[in-house]
Amino acid sequence: MKKVINDSKDILNEMIGGMLKAFPEKIVQLNDLPIILRKNKKKSKVALVSGGGSGHEPAHGGFVGLGMLDGAVAGEIFSSPSADKIYEAIKAVDTGEGVLLIIKNYSGDIMNFEMAAEMAELENINVKKIIVDDDIAVENSTYTIGRRGIAGTIFVHKILGAAAEKGYSLEELEVLGQKVVKNLKTMGIALEACINLTTGIKSFDLKEDEVEIGLGIHGEPGTHREKTQKADEYVNILMKKILMESEINNEKVAVLVNGLGSTTLIELFIVNNRVADILSEKEIKVAETMVGNYMTSMDMSGFSITILKLDEEVETLLKSESDTISLSKNGK
Repeated sequence: MKKVINDSKDILNEMIGGMLKAFPEKIVQLNDLPIILRKNKKKSKVALVSGGGSGHEPAHGGFVGLGMLDGAVAGEIFSSPSADKIYEAIKAVDTGEGVLLIIKNYSGDIMNFEMAAEMAELENINVKKIIVDDDIAVENSTYTIGRRGIAGTIFVHKILGAAAEKGYSLEELEVLGQKVVKNLKTMGIALEACINLTTGIKSFDLKEDEVEIGLGIHGEPGTHREKTQKADEYVNILMKKILMESEINNEKVAVLVNGLGSTTLIELFIVNNRVADILSEKEIKVAETMVGNYMTSMDMSGFSITILKLDEEVETLLKSESDTISLSKNGK
């Protein structure tokens, strides 16, 4: 295994150290814990916390800052952070207005985040949660009861982060989050498996002429395997199912074409070219497009497509100002 690491047991600490030294004006670490916090904590607003296993960078620490998360908790590679660390993050970000947890639908994450919420509530911190289950590929996969949470989570961070910045209450954020998740659909494809940095083992095996359709971000099985094809054919397969589930009529949409780690921007833009054409053919207007690596699977080769059905409120929030390591934009 050829990887740019030192000790496989110290990957998490060294990664966080490098992030802090690169962006000291934006983020800080909570004590010596694997918790990234927004440097300039805004008072009198609901705080947002997310997190999960490492290996999906820039998620989640890359989205801590103005207009997105107030804190992100990192677990070891592909392992949920422990409840006690999540609890420390909740306490650190709380301003008295409550804390909203954004949780991807994996059994370990849900168990530990919910346990942390119960601990925080004993300290009179009001906590609510949003569970993201945007992956439409499969039900009840490895690590999951129900659908998995994957790259669409980034839209949830962005929209709820903007709403919190504008002064939405905890209860209002909960309602908004449920609406966003309901209208969020994602599906992905892998050309090559990732190699786990701590073990050196591939997450699954694919033949040279095979791709995995509908896999999860930890290498969980998808719906089926197919022979390699042209890029447009992969997009056609994913978009057909996404649009069947999206129930889009005259609404606008936001698009996220997400790389899984080793897919080049050339390839991702080729994917987006076909996504945009399909939506245009169906007279669906695209209000916002994001292309790049937002939620990866270490060095997996592949991509996912997310479509979010918008209304006026959600579109305005999605386009609001944000300033994080990995997503910065000026609101208009």
